[in-house]
Amino acid sequence: MTTSPSYPDQQIAEDIGRRVEHFVRTIIAAYENDPRLEDHGPSEDLVREMRQKAVDADVMTPHILPDGSHLSQRGTAHVLKKSGLSPLGPTACNTAAPDEGNMFLLGKVANEEQRERFLEPLVSGGARSAFFMTEPALEGGAGSDPSMMQTKCVQDGNHWVINGRKTFITGAEGAKVGIVMAKAEEGACMFLVDLPHPSIRIERLLDTIDSSMPGGHAEITLKDLRVPASDMLGNPGEGFRYAQIRLAPARLSHCMRWHGVATRANEIATSYACRRQAFGKLLVDHEGVGFMLAENQIDLKQAELMIDWCAEALDRGETGNVESSMTKVAVSEALFRVADRCVQVMGGTGVSRDTIVEQLFREVRAFRIYDGPTEVHKWSLAKKIKKAELAKQD
Repeated sequence: MTTSPSYPDQQIAEDIGRRVEHFVRTIIAAYENDPRLEDHGPSEDLVREMRQKAVDADVMTPHILPDGSHLSQRGTAHVLKKSGLSPLGPTACNTAAPDEGNMFLLGKVANEEQRERFLEPLVSGGARSAFFMTEPALEGGAGSDPSMMQTKCVQDGNHWVINGRKTFITGAEGAKVGIVMAKAEEGACMFLVDLPHPSIRIERLLDTIDSSMPGGHAEITLKDLRVPASDMLGNPGEGFRYAQIRLAPARLSHCMRWHGVATRANEIATSYACRRQAFGKLLVDHEGVGFMLAENQIDLKQAELMIDWCAEALDRGETGNVESSMTKVAVSEALFRVADRCVQVMGGTGVSRDTIVEQLFREVRAFRIYDGPTEVHKWSLAKKIKKAELAKQD
């Protein structure tokens, strides 16, 4: 079997990855049946407890080094896959969405005062964050098409006043840092907000198919939210450009984390198939089961290679929009197949909550929608294919 090419911080990433994997497998996996796991994610008490153990084990925010520098995307991929070996691993190690993507964005575009006030508490694991972009679909708001944004912001002296509604805002309940997107005459804008805020009201927590993210997914009303102009990221009209900075790496990070939990689920299904007997022999010796496990191995390896391919594009300084779209589609669909086969191999046990296999199936089904449904990415890629072909014909 060929090995992937090396990358500059490979040794550092591998050392961190070993510590993260040991921590997640030996400490965090034991929490997977904790009664503090609720319908809308782990309780704040459980999050604090796990994060303190991550601090003690020196694996808090492991992809950001002590000097504040960030691992390469290849290095990040190695570490985040290890943190994903439990559904709770990313939360414990502070590599989860939306915090990981928000930290990346703030590290790139926030000014010094903003980094000290909003970024440092996130990196330390002492605060969680929320990214306020998606809006209610039936109200014509922004979803897969951010240009449909309905939330408005108007300048009033040295403040901006924001009004609108948001939905599927991950982690809003309990978050201390908010990044709010709104539209001004100049175009989209991004604002940093201390949470909770009296002008940001959580209307309800949505009951969704997934349950691993602290704070769940909230429906939000912003009513006359006043934000100092100094808390805007960059300048008016630059919001979509900043969203693009965040987009491809955050999209890829999802692939990294879910690859980890799919790997673990496949380990569980493989162990089950090699212990459970039916019709006179081990399940794994039945061709139907053995082939499913072989197909899982193929899908996991192909997903890993796609992740590394996209990461290398980002590490070269490219935007990675096409690569991240292709990777998000390929990996989310492949990992869903892995999850489905794991459930099937384990039969009744696979649909029970005795293992994380049932949870992976729910979580990875949502992944096929989050950060852009498969069909939207295919449509975007098809437009680029058409444009490139027509350019050749001119």
